[in-house]
Amino acid sequence: MTTQGLVDTHCHIDAYDDPVAVLEESAAAGIHIIAVTESPDRYRLLRTRLGRRSKVDVALGYHPLRAGDLTPHDLVRFFRLLPDATWIGEIGLDFSQVGRASRQQQLRAFDAILAEPLLQTRPVTVHSRGAERDVITRLAQIRVPAIMHWFTGPLGAAEDALAAGLSFSVNPAMVNTQKGAALLQRLPPDRVLLETDGPFATYTGRPARPPDLVRVVRILAHTWAMSEQQATATILANQQRLLGYRT
Repeated sequence: MTTQGLVDTHCHIDAYDDPVAVLEESAAAGIHIIAVTESPDRYRLLRTRLGRRSKVDVALGYHPLRAGDLTPHDLVRFFRLLPDATWIGEIGLDFSQVGRASRQQQLRAFDAILAEPLLQTRPVTVHSRGAERDVITRLAQIRVPAIMHWFTGPLGAAEDALAAGLSFSVNPAMVNTQKGAALLQRLPPDRVLLETDGPFATYTGRPARPPDLVRVVRILAHTWAMSEQQATATILANQQRLLGYRT
């Protein structure tokens, strides 16, 4: 099957050992990358480094696990950069063991960001580990049509997210787990997008790379009882409808 026109909606391109090689490999495969960032400074730096390179957009991020280290000046900088950003991410909440200590800082930053009306006009990729219901409730209240990135919460919360109009991005690591398979059974095909979360997600024992999205589409085709070509067409249609991306 072809990967031409697919979008990797969540990739930490600056965390790979050789980001340029990953970008070139992905461009050759016809995959468009959304390069998420963890802070306004990382966003500015990555935009400068990538320049006008095709097949990649840099997303303005404020990662919840960085909230304890970032300052009010960083949040001000986020808002200054927001009007020029075409994508937002990664933002969200993380109340897992590693994020629990910065819970209050996370909530203050996330609530401030969600209060910005521009979020309703940009694709937004959201982190929600251990805080799924808090994230979904907030997104539903302000009607931001966000993408739930690597969702690992309860299936009941996934149903709430669907009711709130949210979509989900699926990566190669997710489709290899029982929890991920159960989630895929619940997701309507028209709410599914693709991601790698590379290099943090793995595939066959190595960091996931955008061409590995082939594996995700194959699993989706099996789950949806359709051909790989039909599954690809479904994803492409979702990208156009939810993100405005056309092949």
